[in-house]
Amino acid sequence: MLDLRAHFSRFLNADPDRLHFAAHSHHPWPDVTRNAQAEAWDDAARLMDDKWERILGPVLEEFQHHVAGHLRLPDPATVAVAPNTHEFLRRILSCFPARSPVRILTSDGEFHSFARQVARLEEDGLVVATRVPAEPFATFDDRFRAAMREGHDLVFVSQVFFNSGFAVDIDALAEGAGDAMLVIDGYHGFMARPTDLSRLAGRAFYIAGGYKYAMAGEGACFMHCPPGWGMRPRDTGWYAAFGNLARAQEGKVAYSEDGWRFMGSTFDPSGLYRFNAVMRWLSQQAGIAVAAIHDHALALQRRFLDGLGPASGLSPDALVVPADETRRGNFLTFDMPDAQPTYARLKALNVVTDVRGNRLRLGFGIYQTPEEVDALLRRLDGAAAGGRQPAAG
Repeated sequence: MLDLRAHFSRFLNADPDRLHFAAHSHHPWPDVTRNAQAEAWDDAARLMDDKWERILGPVLEEFQHHVAGHLRLPDPATVAVAPNTHEFLRRILSCFPARSPVRILTSDGEFHSFARQVARLEEDGLVVATRVPAEPFATFDDRFRAAMREGHDLVFVSQVFFNSGFAVDIDALAEGAGDAMLVIDGYHGFMARPTDLSRLAGRAFYIAGGYKYAMAGEGACFMHCPPGWGMRPRDTGWYAAFGNLARAQEGKVAYSEDGWRFMGSTFDPSGLYRFNAVMRWLSQQAGIAVAAIHDHALALQRRFLDGLGPASGLSPDALVVPADETRRGNFLTFDMPDAQPTYARLKALNVVTDVRGNRLRLGFGIYQTPEEVDALLRRLDGAAAGGRQPAAG
C-alpha cells in the first residue's frame, strides 16, 4: 500500500483532525503544486506581455503530452484546454446546424453541467434528448448501444457515472455511434481508472480536467478533439485562429485543424502549471501510474467494506455498484434513506463525504492510507451512535 501523506502535507496539516473521503469531488493537492502556483506568478512578473508565448508554448505543450501519454493518444496536438468542461460542451453543441433541433442520445446519469444545459435547450426546442436509464447497470451497455442504432446527431455519455460510480464500456461505444459526434465525459475516469483511447482517438471526443483525480485544482480542463469532427464550432474564441489553419473559403472564418479549433480565449493559466507539476511528481518522484492509483483506491475500498459492522449504519448491501470492481470507479455509493443525516453527522465529526439525495458517496485516493480508513470506520460507529467521536479516531 502507498503512503504518500508526506507529499500532501500542506493540505493534510491544514486540519490534522479532518478525514477527507471525497476524493471524487475535491482532491487535496500535492505540495508540488504550491511551487507551481508561484512559478505561474513569477513567469507573469518576469515576462509580462511575453508570458503567453511561454504559456501557449512550452507550458501547454507539456500539458498536452501528459494528457496524451495517460490516455494513449497518438497526437498531443488534439488536446485543447479550457477553464471548465462546460465551455467545451457549449462548443460541441455549436457545431450543429441551427436550422433543426440537435438529436441527442445520453443517459439519465450525467452530471449537472450537461444535464441542466440540455434540459434548458429542450425548453426552447433547440435539442431533442433521449435519455437511457443508467440502471439496471447489468444491461446498460446493451440498452445504450441499441438506442444508438436509432440515429442521433450527438451521443454523450460518462465514462464513470458521477452519482453511482458505475463504469461504462467505452470501447464498445464507437461501434454503433454511426455518423453522430461521440463525446465521453471522462471526469471520473481520467487519472482514476487506466484509460486507453488509442482505438477511439479518431472517433470520440474525451472531456476531463484536473479538479478531481489529477489533483491539480480548478482551471485545468481539456478535451481530446478527434481529427475531422466538429471543424467549425460557432462558439469560438480567438485562440481557435492559432496553429495550423484551414484555408478560409468564400470569406468564412478560418479555424485551426487540430485541437486548437476548440480553444477559447484568455484564461488563468495557473491550473496548467499545477497540473504539469503533479504529472511530473507522479512520474519522476513517486513513479506512480494510473493503474497503481486505481489499485490503491480499490484496496482501500476493500478494507473499508470488510471493516463495516452493524454499528456503522452502512451495509455493503446498500452499494449502488456492487462487488464487481471492474465496473466501479474510485468511490463507493450507498443508497440509503438516512443518507442526508448520516452525511451531517459525519460532517460534525470532521469527516468530509458527499451526499446526493439518498446516496452517500465516499471517495478514496492516494493521499489516504489504511490508517485513515480505520479512523473513518471508528467515526462512522460514532456517527451512528449519535455523534460521539471515539478516541484516537
